[in-house]
Amino acid sequence: MSGIIGIYSSKRNDVSQLIYYGLYALQHRGQVSSGIAVNNNGYIDYFKELGLVHEVFSKEKIGRLRGNIGIGHVRYAPSHDEHSQVNTLPLVAGYKRGALALSLDGTIVNSEKIKDSLEDAGIIFQSSLDGEVLANLIARNHKGDLEEAIIKTLNEVEGTYGLVLMTNDRLIGARDPFGLKPLSLGKLDNNYILASETCAFDTIGAEFIRDIEPGEVVVIDNEGLRTINRNPKKRNLCLFELIYFARPDSLLDGRSIYLSRQEAGRQLARESENDGDVVIGAPDSGIVFAIGFAEESKIPYAEGIIKNRYVGRTFIQPSQDLREQGVRIKLNTVKENIEGKRVILVDDSIVRGTTIKRTVDLLKKAGAKEIHVRIASPQVVNPCHLGMDTPSRENLIAANYSTEDIRKMIGADSLYYLSIDGLVKSVGENNGFCKGCFTGDYAIKPFVKKVNGE
Repeated sequence: MSGIIGIYSSKRNDVSQLIYYGLYALQHRGQVSSGIAVNNNGYIDYFKELGLVHEVFSKEKIGRLRGNIGIGHVRYAPSHDEHSQVNTLPLVAGYKRGALALSLDGTIVNSEKIKDSLEDAGIIFQSSLDGEVLANLIARNHKGDLEEAIIKTLNEVEGTYGLVLMTNDRLIGARDPFGLKPLSLGKLDNNYILASETCAFDTIGAEFIRDIEPGEVVVIDNEGLRTINRNPKKRNLCLFELIYFARPDSLLDGRSIYLSRQEAGRQLARESENDGDVVIGAPDSGIVFAIGFAEESKIPYAEGIIKNRYVGRTFIQPSQDLREQGVRIKLNTVKENIEGKRVILVDDSIVRGTTIKRTVDLLKKAGAKEIHVRIASPQVVNPCHLGMDTPSRENLIAANYSTEDIRKMIGADSLYYLSIDGLVKSVGENNGFCKGCFTGDYAIKPFVKKVNGE
């Protein structure tokens, strides 16, 4: 998962400043690395580093990135890759016909197959990024027109992507044919903006125009905006974008994320047995669901857990005692709303089960009489190969234990998951969604590498 943004301006030479604040708004989509690339009088300048946006970019660094076209990236990475400097983005590449920079949110399912073919042809790769595979394909396909090369490249790949790409004279955006990954179009004065989520437009004062359609490729240059390709397939928006990834204040394919989550909370209350004194949300992702749950159940909503927003993104300590101290630094309870009460704790999902167990323990220590856990999504029983980066099946608690076993493991008095039908209904039953992590029915099947030609 990543957050991406691209800006084309016909007049401004400081788009890096707008990108910086746009990336700030998209920080929830990736905390491992941050980067910005700009067109500086026909050359591409860039800076990228491991860290959060404010850690990577000082005022001086932003000031040195001068240009009228730019793209930015914040990246989430699996634990085995989170300290890899070579896998930071945007990727900047020079080749025979020029130079380009690109940022990708998503996963190219057949990238390993394509990479093997390119390596057999003598191509040397510097990273494990799918974006480097795309860049090499574009360079190979660029015989005449760049836009034709990009369309041909996207027709050769399978997977999920929101993509922004820049050259020395244009900005290009593309969304995968299933619409699994989001990409939106905005405008600030005469400047066009592409971003993973509409909250980035709000941060920089831009107007949301529309979503980029599944399979659509757009080009922005000195002549304005135009669509150069449409190749849609059956819409399969990732359900986890609506449940967890996207910020509540964003719009996604015409839906308010806030209202969708609120309705999922209401649906959860309709489906489950509710006997409690107070409803609280697990910070921060469970709060909107909890508000909807409380409204439907007529049980009062209250803040039960306060999150310290000034704690760093990681807290790795050498002993169990210090790890527990780290949890107490991040989270603290409002005992007045918990002590002696039957608490209904609402959260967005349970993946490994470690976080919800800690939360239940925290509430018990604060004196909760009972804790009833309500989850606003179905059981996550399958890993995702399409960019969600859920762990392997053996690490998914719902794939290995019954609901009753999980209830006992997390220490709750009761546990209920929202049904798949209830979730789909709450977010828009007339639109297609990828439900692979819940059902095993993925929009795009995993690529299986053949061995010995078999």
